[in-house]
Amino acid sequence: MTAVTDEDQTDHAQDAVSEDQDGMPVEDEAVETGDAVDRAEDEPEGPGDEHARGEDRTDPSDSSDTWDDGLIARRVTDTATAEPVVVVETRGSGAQIAAPLAYDGPLRSRLDALRELVGLSRTRLDSRTLAEAGRVLDEAAARRRLSGQHTVVAIAGATGSGKSQLFNALAGVTISETGVRRPTTAAPIACSWSDGAASLIERLGIPPRLRRRPVQNAEMEAQLRGLVLVDLPDHDSAAVQHREHVDRILDLVDAVIWVVDPEKYADAVLHERYLRPMAGHAEIMFVVLNQIDRLPGEATEQVLDDLRRLLDEDGIALGEYGEPGATVLALSALTGDGVGELRETLGQFVTERGAPARRISADVDAAAWRLRPVYATGRRTGLSEEARDEFAERLADAVGATAAGEAAERAWLRNANRACGTPWLRLWRWYQDRVESPTGRLPLRAQADEEATARQRVEQAVRTVADRASAGLPVPWAQAVREAAARGSQGLPEALDELAARAGLPPGRPPRPGWWPAAVFAQASMTLLQIVGGLWLVGQIAGFLAPNLGVPVLLMVIGIIGGPLVEWGCRMAARGPARRYGMEAERRLREAAAGCGRARVLDPVAAELLRYREVREQYGRVLGVEAGVR
Repeated sequence: MTAVTDEDQTDHAQDAVSEDQDGMPVEDEAVETGDAVDRAEDEPEGPGDEHARGEDRTDPSDSSDTWDDGLIARRVTDTATAEPVVVVETRGSGAQIAAPLAYDGPLRSRLDALRELVGLSRTRLDSRTLAEAGRVLDEAAARRRLSGQHTVVAIAGATGSGKSQLFNALAGVTISETGVRRPTTAAPIACSWSDGAASLIERLGIPPRLRRRPVQNAEMEAQLRGLVLVDLPDHDSAAVQHREHVDRILDLVDAVIWVVDPEKYADAVLHERYLRPMAGHAEIMFVVLNQIDRLPGEATEQVLDDLRRLLDEDGIALGEYGEPGATVLALSALTGDGVGELRETLGQFVTERGAPARRISADVDAAAWRLRPVYATGRRTGLSEEARDEFAERLADAVGATAAGEAAERAWLRNANRACGTPWLRLWRWYQDRVESPTGRLPLRAQADEEATARQRVEQAVRTVADRASAGLPVPWAQAVREAAARGSQGLPEALDELAARAGLPPGRPPRPGWWPAAVFAQASMTLLQIVGGLWLVGQIAGFLAPNLGVPVLLMVIGIIGGPLVEWGCRMAARGPARRYGMEAERRLREAAAGCGRARVLDPVAAELLRYREVREQYGRVLGVEAGVR
């Protein structure tokens, strides 16, 4: 050990404050703007640099030992007086490697679910929406690789709250500069009560020259063993870089001690910018009312009650009556009143070794609640069977399934009439078909109008099913459902037209039932009777046959009456088969249209809804709700 003289200690204190030519104290610019911190991180410290700052008076040739975590130990020797503080540098055999942090099963499961949630959502949500969740995952992974035996606690507060004074009181020695000059703390300073915390402090971006060790006291070291205390700049500092230091480190530490004073404990900046957004981190927060020595009589309890009221309005749970929440204490760092209680409470907090995991869990909660608008909904979502059936019905109407069935039924009846009708009626119908042309401008115009109407029906059906499927979904997923339906609707009318042509009436004549040959034979017999009776009469009139009007007339009457009767009977008998034939044609066309709509529209929409259900289940796991959320 090499003792540092009073002159050396004075040199060290002058790193932050220097004297100008007129003898007035001027804040060192490098410390004030944080340039010294940046230089300490970017440039390695050699022996020459250490001698230049007056921090190392040790013989540089002695290289048998190495720095222990790069920390500077401070202690008060037994022979020291009350005024000068003797600072010593300790050398160890090497940096200790602490066991990494281990998360319990539920927290690991929540982190895995959050990672899966981010992965499933990258194609649906923008990077800004997922940025906070990604940051939490990165910080959780980084913290897990570091020491689980240490707890990093930051002391934060406003200008003049006395946080640096409290920092020194906990350390038992003056480490952080205090005074009337504002802001006093220009860069964060770390103090570790045990070895092995170097990687944790490096994660905070605190250079070795701003790392300290507290006064060596066996009882204090045993009480606070594993604690890494960080004194932050003022969160309301006029220097922007100081506030950036505060915001950056508050996202990385395991716990926070908020120091307030009787004058500014209700400051809107503190509550609106820090306490209220961190309400979910109540279990890792200490709220300390400092400078109670300035309050007369029962004023301390009144201020504490008002402070608790404000914290309750901020949504911060208070750890009272054994319930988890923030710890609220009152003390005076100047007189030491209440510091022992804080040290004892802090010691129990550090000994539990649960702050890092609770911090990560609270960060996961905060990230999950920020994402709630894009995952959770207050109503049932999905595509009901009623909506699916209505969509299929609309497509069937668009392709004219009902009309196609009726046309098939008429075709069957027409074929039956032609097969079983009288020859004279069939001849007349043939003549009509030859004389009257089936083409013309009016039918073509009507066909074009019908096609346009069918296309509009298809588009309307797609819009309707997309609106129903996206109803109640968060905006990003509702948009994804609509886009999937729109992509599927492209080319759907043409595909339905092709299906209608392919799945409509089969080529050729409709099938004939078994009784058709008998009906045809009966109709032919009736026609033959008419011919025989007519020829018989002609023969009698011509004198070739003996006169006998009764028989030929009877044959002709039977043929003339029997033919229409056979035709009428066949028409009645053909109604049932014709109806079934038309219904079968309509069914085939409806199924084809429904299958086309399902493949092009419903299946992509269902895939988006399934993806949303998956991310909703993952979101439920992130929140710790196994059944998911709505």
